[in-house]
Amino acid sequence: MNNEILKLQPERVFYFFNEICKIPRPSGKEDKVVAWLLNLAKEWKLEAKRDERGNVLIAKPATHGKENVTPVILQGHVDMVCEKNSDKVFDFEKDSIEPYIDNGWLKAKGTTLGADDGIGVAMALAILESKEIEHGPIEALFTVDEEVGMSGAFALQPNWMNGKMLLNLDSEDEGEFFIGCAGGKDTTAVVDVEYEDVAPDSLAYKVCVKGLKGGHSGDDINKGLGNAVKILTRLLWNAYQEYDTRIADMNAGNLRNAIAREGMAIVTIPKTEKAGFEEYLTKMDHVLKNEFQVTDPEVKVTFEPTDMPKKLWSEFTEIDVLNSLYVCPHGVFAMSQTIPGLVETSSNLASVKMDGDKIIITTSQRSSLESKKQAAVDRVSATFYMIGADVTSGDGYPGWEPNPNSQVLKDMVAAYKKLFHKEPKVKAIHAGLECGLISQKYPDMDMVSYGPTLRGVHSPDEKLEIETVKMCWDLTIEFLKTVK
Repeated sequence: MNNEILKLQPERVFYFFNEICKIPRPSGKEDKVVAWLLNLAKEWKLEAKRDERGNVLIAKPATHGKENVTPVILQGHVDMVCEKNSDKVFDFEKDSIEPYIDNGWLKAKGTTLGADDGIGVAMALAILESKEIEHGPIEALFTVDEEVGMSGAFALQPNWMNGKMLLNLDSEDEGEFFIGCAGGKDTTAVVDVEYEDVAPDSLAYKVCVKGLKGGHSGDDINKGLGNAVKILTRLLWNAYQEYDTRIADMNAGNLRNAIAREGMAIVTIPKTEKAGFEEYLTKMDHVLKNEFQVTDPEVKVTFEPTDMPKKLWSEFTEIDVLNSLYVCPHGVFAMSQTIPGLVETSSNLASVKMDGDKIIITTSQRSSLESKKQAAVDRVSATFYMIGADVTSGDGYPGWEPNPNSQVLKDMVAAYKKLFHKEPKVKAIHAGLECGLISQKYPDMDMVSYGPTLRGVHSPDEKLEIETVKMCWDLTIEFLKTVK
């Protein structure tokens, strides 16, 4: 138990968050945290149920005199993005997250913190446990698998919940209320590898791109952050042209909803190119530090001799893969024409990995317009169709259409102004929120999304601003007290 964290306020919120950090909960493997939630409901003598997908709904009766108030749903997801630094020894299916306090922020040692959305879950649990908070009928919805495909929200059934207003506790900027979000879709390209023998008189190197910040493939896509897949591809593409570099293995990026932070390739070169190749990589290390001095000042290129591989990608495979990765679009496609400052459409070149004799390239597309989302999918697909790859796209998830006349929004804005004597910002977000899927199953549900300030989500740099947790807590309690 982390006693330092347990001294933070609100005490019970941080108590539950600390407990959540102890429970492994990768997307698709949430059984332990689901069992824990059901046990808490049993301990508190609250009605609880679990659907076939694993979503949990816990109901709490109204406090005396509030029985006829509009029922409210508190909603968050229990899974987390599992990212770690390459030098961190950690098993996300067994080990506990190690949170610590650093100058007003909560961070984790070498891994994602999981405050996305562990802190939202913790706030909901603190409300369920409390015997002092004044509120109408409450349901707490804890969904699974939000970070991979939102399959938990996809599986929700109509009439499973009774609430009429929903507070989605999964946003990352205190003082901002979100009433709309982008829809998303994943596109994957699979390339069959042809091989050839290693040429005599060759040297083998391990080339790495490290030190990038990474980040959320929606929220951070417009920040100019370095992408390890794109940078590593650039290095290898030019090295092939100049030094006859040949590839044996390539592995960059990880999760489809995270901007790639690290990349690695095993390559060979003719012995005669040793000096030029090493000089080139050293030069590119300085070039990249200059190019990304603001967004990714810690970026670095490393190289070291390694064991000679047994086989190489054929030259045909290498040319096709490097060309397609180099031209594959990544970043912002278009800004919204109706909401100033909002990214409308984007794509994330998330990862390239080898699986046996296949190269798996993963991307994700987002847009607040369904037609533009599909156009982005088509554009990325076309990139890989040109090299004969097997290209597939998932079902995706819908966007959430803004409703500026929302009653829950009006009530939240009033509560915020009363508590903090300033106007909150009302926005849409270029990221997926489960609100889009929930609104499909519950079209009359009135929803808003908010949360404390998080930075670096989906990366080991994830951090939670401690003072904003209490602000969100106070806001939620005020809303529950005043909702009609």
